[in-house]
Amino acid sequence: MAEKDPSEDIRELHEQWEEGLLQDFLDAHGERKDRFATVSNMEVDRMYTPEDTEDIDYTEDIGVPGEPPYTRGPYPTMYRGRTWTMRQFAGFGTAEETNERFHYLIDNGQTGLSTAFDMPSLMGIDSDHKMSKGEVGKEGVAVDTLRDMEILFDGIDIGDISTSFTINPSAAVIYAMYIALADQQGVPREEVRGTLQNDMFKEFIAQKEWVIPPEPSLKVVTDTIEFAVDETPRFHPVSISGYHIREAGSTAIQEAAFTLADGFGYVEDCLDRGLDVDEFAPLLSFFFNSHNSLFEEVAKFRASRRIYARVMEEWYDAEKPESKRLKFHTQTAGQSLTAQQPLNNIVRVTVQALAAVLGGTQSLHTNSYDEALALPSEQAVRVALRTQQILAEESGAADIVDPLGGSYAVESLTDEVEAEIMAYIEEIKEMGDGSVRDGILRGIEQGYFHREIQDAAYEYQKRVDSGDETVVGVNKYVTDKDTDTEILKVDESVRDRQINRLESVKEERDDAAVEEALASLSETIESDENVMPVIIDAVKAYATMGEIMAVFEDHYGSYNEQLASM
Repeated sequence: MAEKDPSEDIRELHEQWEEGLLQDFLDAHGERKDRFATVSNMEVDRMYTPEDTEDIDYTEDIGVPGEPPYTRGPYPTMYRGRTWTMRQFAGFGTAEETNERFHYLIDNGQTGLSTAFDMPSLMGIDSDHKMSKGEVGKEGVAVDTLRDMEILFDGIDIGDISTSFTINPSAAVIYAMYIALADQQGVPREEVRGTLQNDMFKEFIAQKEWVIPPEPSLKVVTDTIEFAVDETPRFHPVSISGYHIREAGSTAIQEAAFTLADGFGYVEDCLDRGLDVDEFAPLLSFFFNSHNSLFEEVAKFRASRRIYARVMEEWYDAEKPESKRLKFHTQTAGQSLTAQQPLNNIVRVTVQALAAVLGGTQSLHTNSYDEALALPSEQAVRVALRTQQILAEESGAADIVDPLGGSYAVESLTDEVEAEIMAYIEEIKEMGDGSVRDGILRGIEQGYFHREIQDAAYEYQKRVDSGDETVVGVNKYVTDKDTDTEILKVDESVRDRQINRLESVKEERDDAAVEEALASLSETIESDENVMPVIIDAVKAYATMGEIMAVFEDHYGSYNEQLASM
């Protein structure tokens, strides 16, 4: 007599439960709602069983931490070896004020710096530009010249700390300033550690900050990658960023799909440049959002690692483990923060941070509870940092590698998320006639990404407006009297102080050296050579951010988005 298949027993148990106890309970009490779904509107089942994971091959799809496909994490011991890098976004006013905040965070246990820049710096214009009025130092630190960078890191040994720079169109200039600062401090370039966001695909897709058109922007990004391989091998020259795609209103699937596609686009451009995939791929890093649906986020992180490992090997012939190992920074969802009852944001951030940790992030930024109102106060920043420290040292979440691995729900969701992400990536590749890079450029030109994100954002807002999606304190559990929160206010004198310093630098510098450096940059752009060495020369001569970026705009022109009809 043949033995009974154990899966049949499980199936029978499940059916008996559904037809008996569950149905009787539903008849008597019902459920809270007819449909249960994630923030991204992915429907989730009531319960998951071995049937939901029977098509998953443990060895091929899950495996062990530190080995392909890295589903369970990029390193064997994960946080048992060392916890994730704790970064808090910091930047406001002048370099002096942000330097003070940097020292405050380091003194409170932060293990990595993360720099926020004001809008003029992000857009590559100087503080004295007419378009800068009202924006200098308001949403980040103002940086016009190397002098500002010197003050920003005064008393901080950049050989001892990793620094992240959230800047894109003018990222190459900030990178050059940091290298120039390392040269000043006597830190060997090969020891400089940090990350440059520098993700221009994401800008044209979602955040919408640019100076020059997409193709020349891509060329500059590839220049920085090529330079980093040779000069700063411990510095990540690009952080391929899904964070802002999600903040623009995408779903978790779209966030991961468009981010991974952007990464593959950069890989293809580097390969066309003649770079060896196993030399540059280990320097690529990624940046994800972590939202409120804990299990969806964990599944997104695990699926992204698996896709990246397989695609890098199968499409781009990567051989080294470091070339297939997806490493990423995570920031909790700024878009989810509410101005109403702002202390509720502490709980939201904790859930989002826990999802990032359970999903295996390499570094983490936790938003401050007051960021829907203003730049974070010192108290709010401290609470955000303590949230990470409590997760790392009190919760036990850091003690088990991939603690949700093997969960029927999480493994099933990881599989489902992976399939949906790959469907998007294949569609983008098809748009580019077999090239992901060309598909991205074509999608930007045709407004494809804009429409996809816009539709997702609209659907989410409809659910919030109808009450189908609960936002505590906004459309449910509303109070008449809200919490009084002290907020940080940037002094209006910041602009005057910054412009005075800029004028002083211009008076003291060697104008002939600046003109020569800018002329050299112009010649390098015309010759299509790597621009990084000449940008470093320019910043060392104290050429301004605006002067350098103006040379690029003179050669390539500006860019106006042309969106196809919706």
